[in-house]
Amino acid sequence: MARAKEFEEDVVLLKAMKLFWEQGYEKTSINDLVERMGIHRRSLYDTFGDKHMLYLRAFDRYKTLTNNRLGALIPNSTPKQAIDFIFEYTIQGTSADNPVGCMMVNMAVELASSDPEARAKVSESFAYWEQMLAEVISKGQKNGDFTSKRSAEELAESLHNNLLGLRVLTRSLTNKDKLYRIADMAKVVLYQ
Repeated sequence: MARAKEFEEDVVLLKAMKLFWEQGYEKTSINDLVERMGIHRRSLYDTFGDKHMLYLRAFDRYKTLTNNRLGALIPNSTPKQAIDFIFEYTIQGTSADNPVGCMMVNMAVELASSDPEARAKVSESFAYWEQMLAEVISKGQKNGDFTSKRSAEELAESLHNNLLGLRVLTRSLTNKDKLYRIADMAKVVLYQ
């Protein structure tokens, strides 16, 4: 007879997500995961498969959390407020108990060049962010908040590139004043 799980799957998945986000894929061992998740090694394998499968599931959980947070706030904002919020979110992070930086950027840098599944997830996430930015920018162009000299897609690509750079800088604990100056310069393209 199969034993009942003695843990809440989403709770331990969030713990794994934070550990991978904090340490990266390569540096995180199975022992680290078992300890942080508070489950037995056998339970980890039975529930999540191997380390790679757990990492991909943890990334999906990260992506869902991030997209839900942005998706809840952006539709109720003006385009300018939405762009400001996205940059603020990038600089300040989601909460004090989360690691700094961005798990998506970590995956892109660490695995995307050698892991087809990671590359596909990163590409999908990057496309989502650019599409979301393009929609906000397009709305801002229609109401006159943003320039129409360039397409919303071109502006979204530029902003997304800057946001990725900011995510890397937040990981290196760059001075917040500097991050805000960089964000302000990045947003200038929306008005010229």
